[in-house]
Amino acid sequence: MRGLRRAGRRRSLAGVLAAAAFMGAGLSSTAAYATEAAPRGVAPQLGIQFNADGDAGQCGGRTGEQWAASPDWTQAIRFDTDGRSGGCQLAFGVYDPDRALAGASINYSLRPSAGGDAGQCGSQQGNNAVPILPIPVFGQAVRVDTDGRPGWCDLTFTVTGNIVLDVQFFPDGDAGQCPDALPAGQHRSAFAGTPVTVKVDADNRAGGCQFLMRLRHF
Repeated sequence: MRGLRRAGRRRSLAGVLAAAAFMGAGLSSTAAYATEAAPRGVAPQLGIQFNADGDAGQCGGRTGEQWAASPDWTQAIRFDTDGRSGGCQLAFGVYDPDRALAGASINYSLRPSAGGDAGQCGSQQGNNAVPILPIPVFGQAVRVDTDGRPGWCDLTFTVTGNIVLDVQFFPDGDAGQCPDALPAGQHRSAFAGTPVTVKVDADNRAGGCQFLMRLRHF
């Protein structure tokens, strides 16, 4: 029995060390998951992390962390940034305990529109990999802080492998804050060779932009 307890402690310690390694690489993890062995036959899950770093009223809908099993939709997050202090921190992850998505990849970037004020789109404007791992981990956070300055932020998703990423993006007020958005309930799909971009231009106009996603694989 003492030997079994020691073995259990070693497995838990290994999980904690693995989570620490991912976090040290600039990723964030949920420790409760990192220390548990995943059951077999679990569908991949798409995660969104969405938090305010100033006035929380700018970052609505489902805040904090959420995970949606494929092929379910996530809950909507809501961009309503404007002249209030701070912005919205946004990151993504895929929990793949059975490695069903081995060899696939998802990348995201947040960049200013042509001629737009780059300060609205944070400092992480390169390509960021969505970690696809057997523990729930989020990638690098990007920051949306649009307001009355010129231009908007392009949030782009690119995909390779056996993944389809569906994106809903629609206004709940002045539609000019969500350029090229589709009506609620309609979506665009990112798959290999076909990226999807949503344009976030929230400011002091009425309403904001709703955003939700789902992961499908084949």
